[in-house]
Amino acid sequence: MTLVRTTYYESERIYGSPRVYRAIKAAKVPCSRAHVARIMQQEHIWAVHKRKFRVTTDSEHALPVAENLLARDFTATRPNEKWASDITYIRTKEGWLYLAVIIDLFSRKIVGWSMKSDMKTLLLLEALAMAVRA
Repeated sequence: MTLVRTTYYESERIYGSPRVYRAIKAAKVPCSRAHVARIMQQEHIWAVHKRKFRVTTDSEHALPVAENLLARDFTATRPNEKWASDITYIRTKEGWLYLAVIIDLFSRKIVGWSMKSDMKTLLLLEALAMAVRA
């Protein structure tokens, strides 16, 4: 059991039972693939699949781009002087969920947020409306 667990973690949790079995077999330790699979199942360990890199930003477009007013100066001297926002996406069982967040750069607190199943203008507008109300 220890050898299976050690081999699994040395592979950075990438190896499944076939690769763990081959690594143990290569170390001249007698075992069977079914036995390794059973041990991994009992130990609740399994291969972690790397996700394929997915490009989500399209910088090659002719659309207008807003001026960079912050110029990477993220310091603020008073509340509500500077806000910053970002959009991220979260994989769920039902599909992608988009989250827009607005933070106050003075307090570093979230002042507005919105979640939607699509990344349209309304996502950020709702986050901005929440921030203005707060």
